[in-house]
Amino acid sequence: MNAMLMLQDGKIFSGKTIGPIKETIGEVMLNTAVVGYQEMATDPANRGKILVLTYPLIGNYGINPKFNESLKWQLNGLVVKETSRIVSNWQAKTSLEVFAKKQDALILRKVDTRSLAVYLRHKGEMLGIIAGLSSEPKALLEKIDAYRKNQTQDLIRLTSTAKPSYLGPKRARQKIALLDLGVSASLLAQLQSLGAGIFILPYTATTKEITKTKAGGLIISNGPENDVNLEKIAQAVRPLLGAMPILGISTGLHVLALAMGAKISRMKLGHRGVNYPVAHPGSFQAEITAQNHSFMVDSDSLDKIPHVKITGYHLNDRTIEEVAHNKLKCIGIQYYPQSPGKGQVHPVLKRFMHQCAIK
Repeated sequence: MNAMLMLQDGKIFSGKTIGPIKETIGEVMLNTAVVGYQEMATDPANRGKILVLTYPLIGNYGINPKFNESLKWQLNGLVVKETSRIVSNWQAKTSLEVFAKKQDALILRKVDTRSLAVYLRHKGEMLGIIAGLSSEPKALLEKIDAYRKNQTQDLIRLTSTAKPSYLGPKRARQKIALLDLGVSASLLAQLQSLGAGIFILPYTATTKEITKTKAGGLIISNGPENDVNLEKIAQAVRPLLGAMPILGISTGLHVLALAMGAKISRMKLGHRGVNYPVAHPGSFQAEITAQNHSFMVDSDSLDKIPHVKITGYHLNDRTIEEVAHNKLKCIGIQYYPQSPGKGQVHPVLKRFMHQCAIK
């Protein structure tokens, strides 16, 4: 059916929906990755977003549930140039379109995503609404404005586990606590491959409840950004600084930074893709990372915290991508610690687990 994406400044991009048109509002984000549409759609960090994929053909290798990052579709809308008419991967169980229909998800296709990407790169990320092409523009702008004024970002409540659970062998040599803000399945898989026992805790876990696990370390997972719950989570983490090794991942880094007294600021255009270069000061080493964030740790506020070190920064815009504080026993990474290959574990997770083993 004929539909459109209208941005909050009134710019319109027309397209067609797969299935009935459902009006939906969300922050419009770009992702430049060539592959990974299934992981992006099911990543809890993307909850409530309208995601624009810049690669022109989406869905060509289909869907396999084992690659989902969560149990369900998390996006408010997916905007693409074209969906593939065939599925050509031996692992595929179904097509993207069938998967979306089963999840009652909205896909807007036939959109000039190249022009849309250029426009957002120039103007910056903003709210948008997907609606029927015949909708009255003025009425849609009023809906976006009302959403913006009344918006309360309370999404971690929806992406976090509802109650504590345990994952892994009961007699694991190393046990860690994981504060679930919207943890991805691939992160849990890497930790399990290391043989770790994982206490998965809801975002509401108190300092006492975290320490009660007697875990050797704490991971604060990825999840939705700029959430109303982040400061409260930071308050629970703050007494644990220096008491146990802590690793903050993506939004988890934001929690860690808030707990240490730093500030978080918004970027004009976020880092969302799989080819972002991160350099490590004091060495000639750099790595290509997967990233999914529109907020960053404010460097000026971080400079005021004694003994904290910036151990990784984005080569293009110098945003902070990795920090460490030896005295407080913590590591924070803005990028996703993706597995380097089948059955392999990202080095930062190995480093953290080694830190947890040191008495």
